Amino acid sequence: MKRIQLPSLFLLPLLLLTSCLTPEQTPPAPVSPINQPDQAAQPFPTPEAEFTPLPTRPPYQPGELVDYIAQTGDTLPALAAHFNTTETEIRAANPIIPQDATTMPPGLPMKIPIYYMPLWGSFYQIIPDSLFVDGPAQVGFDVKAFVESQPGWLKTYSEQIADGPHSGAELVQIVSKNFSISPRLLLALLEYYAGALSRPDVPQNPYALNYSDPLHKGLYLQMVWAANTLNNGYYSWRRGTLTEFEHPDGRLERPDPWQNAASVALRYLFSRQYSSPVYDQVVGPGGLAQAYAGLFGDPWINAAPHIPGSLRQPQFLLPFERDKTWNYTGGPHTGWGKGEPFAAIDFAPTGVAECGSTAEWTTAMADGVVVRSETDGLALDLDGDGQEETGWVIFYLHLAATDRAPLGKTLKAGERIGHPSCEGGETTGTHVHLARKYNGEWILADSPLPFDMEGWLVRNGTAAYKGMLTRFSQTVIASSKSESKSVIKSGE
Repeated sequence: MKRIQLPSLFLLPLLLLTSCLTPEQTPPAPVSPINQPDQAAQPFPTPEAEFTPLPTRPPYQPGELVDYIAQTGDTLPALAAHFNTTETEIRAANPIIPQDATTMPPGLPMKIPIYYMPLWGSFYQIIPDSLFVDGPAQVGFDVKAFVESQPGWLKTYSEQIADGPHSGAELVQIVSKNFSISPRLLLALLEYYAGALSRPDVPQNPYALNYSDPLHKGLYLQMVWAANTLNNGYYSWRRGTLTEFEHPDGRLERPDPWQNAASVALRYLFSRQYSSPVYDQVVGPGGLAQAYAGLFGDPWINAAPHIPGSLRQPQFLLPFERDKTWNYTGGPHTGWGKGEPFAAIDFAPTGVAECGSTAEWTTAMADGVVVRSETDGLALDLDGDGQEETGWVIFYLHLAATDRAPLGKTLKAGERIGHPSCEGGETTGTHVHLARKYNGEWILADSPLPFDMEGWLVRNGTAAYKGMLTRFSQTVIASSKSESKSVIKSGE
């Protein structure tokens, strides 16, 4: 079916419609924590650098078949990147894999041709992926009650951020929810770095997580930095684009091909701060893993995969009313924060200049119930269990407070959910930002499981916000201006 172009659209000026920035991309001017003096950073205590070196992988012959057990969330493009091989070679060695495979079934035995590269890191895994995301394993976990049960300073901590004062537990919840990272993991990091759950005195250092940047003073912005960095590592490994990273001393590390995304993310985080031998201690059994287990028990006991094999997206509508014409203004870019995950896309009503208000409606892309409705976003839960941490969730950002669907409202696909706006973070134009999550994991917009709306599939471009929508022979190009190439009509 051909995409209809309305003649009047060609007469519109090229309006700048949108440039989408989620709140953590442009943090407000830092404020001093209520309980913490604003002072220069002090030398931060680091763990004792005593550890037993872990074994390493042997060299392999080019193309040698090695055994691999599929892990939750694995895809063929990512595995090909990890093992320095190709999807074609993996398929040839594993003919059981169907042509339309999306995610690999966790536990599937595979043979993968490997092309050895030097400087691989350790194959020790720190935590499972299902305990990295704010997913099913976090349902029912009461952050406030847990913090109050501990003797550390976090339970009396308070800090002023943009929307007012918040307790330490509330700050953990905000960062966890926005970035979709496990609150338990954030608490373990706070304990490991700063004794937040065991030491009675608030650290005098304003950089609790050892990120000494004046724009990230205070516990909240320290956690924002850590969560953003973790997501960059996790989803770059998921996408197959993180194949190496450099330590402060210049040493290059290539993650072990058998690693899981959560462990790579933590190694990436710590590699921003530490070199060997301290780094080896931090990422080993006596480092963060020990701190996590001390708080919450062995993370590998009863760890269940959160991404099943052959995951499929439900049917989605375009996010605006039927027979309306909008513009595709942003190709794949971050779901929240800066950098990865490239889970989000943007649409804007045609002809709305800059941050003007509009009577146009954003709509529910599928049946669901609103489980979050606030300035920082609206979450539409598609499985109806009332939990943002489980099943498919559609995340909407930049909906105006006026007429935004309230918490608890049940919606049918196509029903009105709110007006696109510039609220909820800095933007240069009225629009709506959309992303998918499954069991707490951001689902990359262009992947073996592409964002699919009425048959329109999302494809990456050469950079964030670039890209296109394709449906059979039709193409819509992402553009921040009201150009004809970005026009799309719903219901066709």
